[in-house]
Amino acid sequence: MIGIIDVGGGTRGIFGAGVFDYCMDNNIEFDYIAGVSAGSANACSFLSGQRGRNLRFYDNYAFRKEYMSFSQFIKTGSYINLDYIYSTLSNSDGEDPIDYDAFSRNATALDVVVTNALTGKAEYIPKESIQRDNFDCIKASCCVPVVCRPYRLGSNPYYDGGISDPIPYKRAFEKGCDRLVVILTRPKDMFRDPKKDEKIAKLLSRKYPRAAVAVRRRAELYNHQLKNILLLEKEGKALILAPDDIGAMKTLTKDHKVLREMYKKGYKAASKLNSFLCLENV
Repeated sequence: MIGIIDVGGGTRGIFGAGVFDYCMDNNIEFDYIAGVSAGSANACSFLSGQRGRNLRFYDNYAFRKEYMSFSQFIKTGSYINLDYIYSTLSNSDGEDPIDYDAFSRNATALDVVVTNALTGKAEYIPKESIQRDNFDCIKASCCVPVVCRPYRLGSNPYYDGGISDPIPYKRAFEKGCDRLVVILTRPKDMFRDPKKDEKIAKLLSRKYPRAAVAVRRRAELYNHQLKNILLLEKEGKALILAPDDIGAMKTLTKDHKVLREMYKKGYKAASKLNSFLCLENV
């Protein structure tokens, strides 16, 4: 059973968009997907068979003030307008709707990784919970702390899944996978600096202390998971698809040239799937 994990990473997630477009171009499918943050949105377009849809979101819609802007932050308290992205644009009456019928017919299992802001723990929302014109779990998985107010699912507030389980390979194995493809949006030898998370943790600590603890531990967890994935790759049980370099690209970079280059890197890196999946002679 082959699984794929897309770790997301804001607009760096365009790398994963390139990977999934390559998969669609070459009829590559998976048994299971774990989507983290923007990786969960990438997975939805892949499962609905909508080649190029993810690219439009990163390289077109993301430049609109309705999508993300300081004016949105002043107006709503969230720099990223998750409802605009995953409802206004993505609903059946939206500008670029998900083909929900195709999505629901696809037999591939999906887990959307979210972080419960009250517990600081990861939760995994299955594909079956995603209903037509209700992509709230994707919004929660993409909810960057401090940049956005927590997104509520029912009565509970949630944040980005990357806080609590940034590379959910254990979850994939628990779901039955024996080999994994892991999409990273940083070079695979690039470990996370814990200093970057301290300011966010301080801002969260008053209202969501357990989420703050998870943020403080995020670098340690990511680095531990990355080391294990690197070992699995040496054993032939995993394939890491990652950019060789991201330059000065940040989580929310808006630069057409830089974004397009990252997309191309993802598409090119995905050619490694042929040998990993033994498809070269198919």
